[in-house]
Amino acid sequence: MIRTTLSRLILLIALTTINPTFAQDGVETTFDGLARIEKGAFKLSYADPDIDFSSYTKYIPGPATFEFRAVKKSSSATARRNNSNEYYISDRNRQKLEDVVTGIFADELSKSEVFTETTNPGPDTLIIRGALHDIVSRVPPELVGRGEIYLASIGEATLIIEALDSLSGEVIYRGIERRAVQRGGNRMMLSSPATNWGEVRRWARHWASRLREAMDAIHE
Repeated sequence: MIRTTLSRLILLIALTTINPTFAQDGVETTFDGLARIEKGAFKLSYADPDIDFSSYTKYIPGPATFEFRAVKKSSSATARRNNSNEYYISDRNRQKLEDVVTGIFADELSKSEVFTETTNPGPDTLIIRGALHDIVSRVPPELVGRGEIYLASIGEATLIIEALDSLSGEVIYRGIERRAVQRGGNRMMLSSPATNWGEVRRWARHWASRLREAMDAIHE
């Protein structure tokens, strides 16, 4: 469930730039020949300049992973003494994060009127794989809900996505960007369990609806 839904998310992000514009002078390319996209969906966006993404209407979910930064389990007081704002995420909260993001994207992306999921490779089918890497929490665990703590961000992660042609296995798109879970304008927010999970849901819903709309617009 988690792998399938995250793959759907990755597909939408990959296709956010419907008609990518490639730099003409001094083109930056990756080790596998992908060219840097100007004004791409990600801060780092690369694609095969010879591919017409509008020819794809189906996708096969590929592997997707959630990887968390290796942060030692310690008290908030110890973290403050070490001038750290990175906190350990419990197994329970790791699972909840995956479940929350998965559920919201499943709800939004199921509304797509363009792309359909399949298990069969074909000329109109992509294989999508990706990961959320270096997930980190900015929320002091034992203080949440026990005192008034204001945070600019409750966490962040790096999204790495790849789209492959299902017949050739060739990577034709790659996007990389790190994003924080925070309010617009970097406004401070009162930390509490309800507020923090509400921000995660708001962040997920915002991107899910935006990317679903971008996906549906590809064939307009």
